[in-house]
Amino acid sequence: MSASGRMGLLGGTFDPVHYGHLDVAEAARTRLELDQVMFIPSHDPPHRAVAPHVSAFHRFALIALAIDGHEGYRAADAELTRDGPSFTVDTLRGLHAEGWRPSQLFFIIGADAFAEIATWREYPSVLDAANFAVMTRPGTSLEAALARTPDLHTRAHRYVPHAPESEATSILLVDARTRDVSSTQIRARIAAEQDIDDLVPRGVARHIAANNLYTAVGELHG
Repeated sequence: MSASGRMGLLGGTFDPVHYGHLDVAEAARTRLELDQVMFIPSHDPPHRAVAPHVSAFHRFALIALAIDGHEGYRAADAELTRDGPSFTVDTLRGLHAEGWRPSQLFFIIGADAFAEIATWREYPSVLDAANFAVMTRPGTSLEAALARTPDLHTRAHRYVPHAPESEATSILLVDARTRDVSSTQIRARIAAEQDIDDLVPRGVARHIAANNLYTAVGELHG
């Protein structure tokens, strides 16, 4: 992959991927003028007390199905093939080794998750490894996220389109409308034998059903 242009990075467990994730990716792509968005599923998410409900294989496959036909979207297995906890700073360093400059990278994160940024590995230097695009989600606000990290106020600003390029990284505040969907909600519907077609792309729903994922049997063998 050529290290050129502006690349968005959307990490997470994706257990499973859903329309909310796609909405965030598209909002970031259009608002931040990104050339591509990479979906990076975690193998061993360090900030979750419970392990993913299905295997890395299935979660990666679901992402591939969800982004099929979306120009500029791609799935990456960088964290799935790395042993140990999936720390963001390690993923960003891997991209630097491939030739990406920190100023070219835009790590896409919800305002709720960003509120916990001070607990991340190698904080605050991790913020120098990429731009951090903080996105609103239903029930959260950018202001609330920054309230937990008052020392970052001077680094944070709302994104200005066509601003002069800079090698310095920033915390970019991006207002985005996204559907109020969660992976927990999807798993609960599946457990209750309810339809999920309004929450995930058709290919995702078919793969979940075909492989019996997120049912009592699917969670044991996924």
